[in-house]
Amino acid sequence: MFQPLSLFVGLRYVRSRTRKFFVSFITWVSLIGVCVGVAALIVILSVMNGFEGELRDRLLSLSTHARVMNTSDKPLSGDVWNRLAAPQRQEPKIDGLAPYVELQALGLRQPEMLPLRLRGIDPRFEPEVSDAAAAVIEGKLLDLAAGSDRVILGSVLARLLSVTVDDSVTLLVPGVDEAGTPTPRLREFRVVGLFEAGLHDHDGSLAFAHIDDVAALAAGDPRARGLQLHFVDPMVAPSVSREMTARLSAGLTVRDWTQEHANYFRAIRIEKTMMGIILMLIVAVAAFNIVAMLVMVVTDKRTDVAILRTLGMSPGEVQRVFITQGLVIGWAGVLFGVALGVWLASNVGTVVPVLEAVFGFHVMDPDVYYVTRIPSELRAQNVIAIAIGALTLTALATVYPARRAARIAPAEALRYE
Repeated sequence: MFQPLSLFVGLRYVRSRTRKFFVSFITWVSLIGVCVGVAALIVILSVMNGFEGELRDRLLSLSTHARVMNTSDKPLSGDVWNRLAAPQRQEPKIDGLAPYVELQALGLRQPEMLPLRLRGIDPRFEPEVSDAAAAVIEGKLLDLAAGSDRVILGSVLARLLSVTVDDSVTLLVPGVDEAGTPTPRLREFRVVGLFEAGLHDHDGSLAFAHIDDVAALAAGDPRARGLQLHFVDPMVAPSVSREMTARLSAGLTVRDWTQEHANYFRAIRIEKTMMGIILMLIVAVAAFNIVAMLVMVVTDKRTDVAILRTLGMSPGEVQRVFITQGLVIGWAGVLFGVALGVWLASNVGTVVPVLEAVFGFHVMDPDVYYVTRIPSELRAQNVIAIAIGALTLTALATVYPARRAARIAPAEALRYE
């Protein structure tokens, strides 16, 4: 006979038909529930990973990986920044550097007045640290020349200011003199180009001008000038930035992209956590279905259990019979769910357009969203964590019914048979 006996009987109970249709129905509902819950969890977390990657790529398209910034009130000349850049070029993890000057300004174009970030760049070195040149949809980055008072605006910002190429826009930079009197600085710039990064944070509030023109407006602001750094791998930016900050002199610090855009990624992490908790409840409900199913099976098999006990099966072996049955059903659901979830997460780009065509709707309406496709990034650690969590839940769901079966008294169960 097949050994161990408890495993043999448990597998036979999985394959056998019960006298009650409802028990079989609950069995299938439990298996399908676990499968759907696990698959949904894998797909949703993969899509959230994809959105996180898409957001990171769009943020970093016009934002550098790290910045060397002056935090003191002592202005540093351009020569100091050039000397500072020399040792950073020897760092193997850094593959690009470029100077910058950035100010908070107001864009004036009657009757509109909008806040914006005016970033002064050197068009020769900017391609080393960002994709600004590729994002320009009208004009060229090289059109920004020193002393020309030219500016390239984000497409959304240009639309809000009602300007286009060859129009003029006045930029106001707030400031105070040594006596504390407000002394705003005004300069008229000619729009020579537009850029579009696909992110409102850039397209609606950023403007590029030549670094010399912005430096003239930033006179007296020691913290406006800095150095942009581009890493071979942006994920090492936090650790390398901390090491560089420790080596730099007092008054200088390095701020990486995870600090610049911390709110975005913190919001995504919170959303992923909440999504995971909510969807894990689906698996928990399916696990409770396994509990209910096994309780009904125990009730249905009372006589069988009593006969097995009289033939010499111990309470522990009876318990393992029903644990085996529950584990086979639950773990089969997890296995099918993982397979379905991995397939769906890997083919989101194919499945979603088919569903849109069949049902006639757009998941990501291009008139509303910057991202018009659903990105997906399947991570092995997520799949493993979900599978382990689901397997654990389904295993725990078998304990109570199995212990209940082990407590059946043979004499009482067979009294009226």
